Amino acid sequence: MSRPPVTAPDAALRPAGESAAATARTAARTPRQPKPPGIRQTMSDLHIWTGLLVGWILYAMFLTGTVSYFREEISAWMRPELSAARAVDAPAVTQRMVDAMGAHHAPTSSQWNIGLPTARNPVVNGYWIEAGQGRRGYGSGTFDPATGERVQARHTQGGDFFYAFHFNLHYMSPMWGRWIAGLCAMFMLVAIVSGVITHKKIFTDFFTFRGGKGQRSWLDAHSALSVLGLPFHFMITYSGLITLMVMYMPWGGMAVPQARTEAFAELSAYVAPVKPAGVQAPLARVDAMVREAERRWGTGQVGRVLVNNAFDTEARVVVSRAEGGRVDFSPQFLLFDGVSGQLLQAKEQVSGAAETRGVLYGLHLGRFADTTTRWLYFLVSLAGTAMVGTGLVLWTVKRRQKLPDPERPYVGFRLVERLNIASIAGLSVAMTAFLWGNRLLPLSLADRAAWEIHLFFIAWAATLAYACCRPAKRAWVELLGLAAVLLALLPLLNALTTDRGLPASVLAGDWVYATFDATLLVFAVGHGWLAWRTWRHRPRVKAARPVAGAVERALAEPAPLATGAGVRR
Repeated sequence: MSRPPVTAPDAALRPAGESAAATARTAARTPRQPKPPGIRQTMSDLHIWTGLLVGWILYAMFLTGTVSYFREEISAWMRPELSAARAVDAPAVTQRMVDAMGAHHAPTSSQWNIGLPTARNPVVNGYWIEAGQGRRGYGSGTFDPATGERVQARHTQGGDFFYAFHFNLHYMSPMWGRWIAGLCAMFMLVAIVSGVITHKKIFTDFFTFRGGKGQRSWLDAHSALSVLGLPFHFMITYSGLITLMVMYMPWGGMAVPQARTEAFAELSAYVAPVKPAGVQAPLARVDAMVREAERRWGTGQVGRVLVNNAFDTEARVVVSRAEGGRVDFSPQFLLFDGVSGQLLQAKEQVSGAAETRGVLYGLHLGRFADTTTRWLYFLVSLAGTAMVGTGLVLWTVKRRQKLPDPERPYVGFRLVERLNIASIAGLSVAMTAFLWGNRLLPLSLADRAAWEIHLFFIAWAATLAYACCRPAKRAWVELLGLAAVLLALLPLLNALTTDRGLPASVLAGDWVYATFDATLLVFAVGHGWLAWRTWRHRPRVKAARPVAGAVERALAEPAPLATGAGVRR
């Protein structure tokens, strides 16, 4: 018995008269469904665009935050009239300042806020509420801890400007600035996580750098800088969000107002104000209160003293612990009765949640660090700044090769390229201009501190305008070169305008000024090297890819006959 012939399914369905070859040609012409992108490709796209969209603000936040680790040293350099920091007797200085506040500086004020000197800050910073001027009537001054008198120093924001800018920005409400900074930090967090997923060989690539390879070199640099401080980058970004978590996620406190008040008291050195009784009474010895605080916390651990309702029977004195020397940033303070000197409250512990937040806050600020640890913070944070910068440059380097005409890119590409130049090279020029303004602006200029900041933004805006008017490569070279020259000449300007130049500082053992000037020279060399490398760079032009079938057609065509001068004899 014979078996029936096996018929292929496609043959059974094939229309009559259609051959198998025709069916194959039809199938070949049918477009295949594109393969959906994998997780790494998806994460790569996410990494690229989250990094680019806020990269320019992130770079500025990273760089100004980096230099803020030496906030006190920048402020000291920008006030050359002040002497170098020295050890002081905190109880004696506090009592001297309280007496001076009551007698001369703010006798009618309802609140005195006295910031004591530290190993990095040689002066007393005083703040008070002006009587009869409402909630915004604040006064301030800088005082000599030895005499309690005002110090005659130039008006400047110093390092406080960079510190405030890196999370408040400027020329806008601090609330808006913090929301923008928080959004950028969230984008940064997404970029870090997606970058780790994208680069599956990221730790191997850390030990690989191929110089002079164009796009490959930029990618290697970006990967190495990312891995170098990866735990730090994640910590600094996440902890930055934690510092303002109450503002970013207020809904729990809004639902339970009483719990919100308790949480605020846990997270800050907040003491509920007491209304003055209107009955005069002498103020108790504040130096004794500071000694009690030092007995509990250790010598040099008192950072600030707050006096409310001085010379009233309802006077209160708050002695707060210093921020240095401990990782936990949770508030610790002692509350005293201002008349009797009796201890009313000792806040030295907080809940576990507040403690966790305090540790993350302290890690972000790094104020617990000694000199060596602070330099490590600075260098790793500088690597994070370079990580953001190389990522921005890599975006343009990678896409320039794909442009139809690299010499005439489209508008969007030109915009990104010019923003990169102004954000990276231009910011260096602007920050250096801020320091130049500190030495060159007249000391008697009204709103002098504000004009230093205006000069920073004027210089920054000028670099953007310059970058838009010049070819990209020339703009990079010229602005990096300008930054190098300004940085290199700044120690000379300091020596010409003050008596604390680099040689004099070294001979006097003033290592804050000497190190600051030396660091400026190091950064000048770095910017000069970048300008030189950019000037020397010659992009490799890839040969045009032959059109499909061009070789076969050329071989099939007969060679033309040689005529005239083309014939060799």
